[in-house]
Amino acid sequence: MAKRVLLIEDEPNIIEAISFILSRDGWTVHTHEDGETAIAKVNAFPPDLIILDVMLSGRSGFDILRDLRAQDITATTPVMMLTARGQAKDRDLAKRLGANHFMTKPFSNAEVRDNVRALMEA
Repeated sequence: MAKRVLLIEDEPNIIEAISFILSRDGWTVHTHEDGETAIAKVNAFPPDLIILDVMLSGRSGFDILRDLRAQDITATTPVMMLTARGQAKDRDLAKRLGANHFMTKPFSNAEVRDNVRALMEA
């Protein structure tokens, strides 16, 4: 059975690119575009890994990550943060909140694939 990743992202081009990259690598990719209802989506069908954008409508990825780490069901689920803002303060906050990896846009196909593979092997 393929591993399941939930991509919480609101940019259609990013959704398409990551879905293509990971599907080609054997992943089942589910997507969600709204920060406000992201936790409900995660809880309804817990994925093996979450890719979480920082800037979403409704709630920030940082707020969502804080909630994910506070729940037993998602406390240890690997989370890769994805953002166009690669400032040190954003990286530090993501790490403090429990992100497993922090990646900036733009990214290469190989970078996404390799980081997802590494998170699942950890």
